[in-house]
Amino acid sequence: MTRRKLVVGNWKMNGTRVGNIELLAAIRAAGPFAAEVAVCAPFPYLADVALSLQGSDIGSGAQDCSAHESGAYTGEVSAAMLAEYGCRYVIVGHSERRALHGEGDQLVADKAKIALAHRLTPIVCVGETLAERETGQTDAVVKRQLSSVIHTLGHCISQIVVAYEPVWAIGTGKTATPEQAQAVHALLRSQLKAASEKAGEMKILYGGSVKPDNAATLFSQPDIDGGLIGGASLKAVDFVAICRAGA
Repeated sequence: MTRRKLVVGNWKMNGTRVGNIELLAAIRAAGPFAAEVAVCAPFPYLADVALSLQGSDIGSGAQDCSAHESGAYTGEVSAAMLAEYGCRYVIVGHSERRALHGEGDQLVADKAKIALAHRLTPIVCVGETLAERETGQTDAVVKRQLSSVIHTLGHCISQIVVAYEPVWAIGTGKTATPEQAQAVHALLRSQLKAASEKAGEMKILYGGSVKPDNAATLFSQPDIDGGLIGGASLKAVDFVAICRAGA
């Protein structure tokens, strides 16, 4: 089955209003792309991003959402709010959220569930640390992380995007070899097939120091359907090159 590639930029806590407009204008000017393309910006910039991308095929998204519908949750942003700003995607369970904010597997699953309830596509991140890889725990870790989401979403699991991000390769300049990445993607695909007959249609992205010079090789693997791009998404020339690698 041929799945259209998806390339998503994760700006993390970066950007300025003026710089963002310039970046998005450069990305738009380089399109259209064969791959689906989206950018996930910090919360304060979502309105600007939506305006800048109006009329284009490039989607917008957020980097997190609350597991709660509304209420006394100071500092949180709900999925309903994101939907009002035209977001198409929301990242949940990024390793930085898990490590720095103590987010566990069930919380990530709950966030994915509420995102779907508001017609957002959750990009559910899974991945192992260097210590876990070196001790042979990679398969067990990523399967455990995805299992919580599968059990929580049930038949709706086919509506998510999965992103495999080995923690040891995020922002370090290290990248899993195409073979290493493909092995984990194949494992995740197998796990999804056991849960949904639509698993063959689902997108599994790779994230972890994806750059213009390695994107095409990574994306050519049979179960790698694009990328969740961090640092390279902040430079128009690099991000455009990665988007084009998704042809």
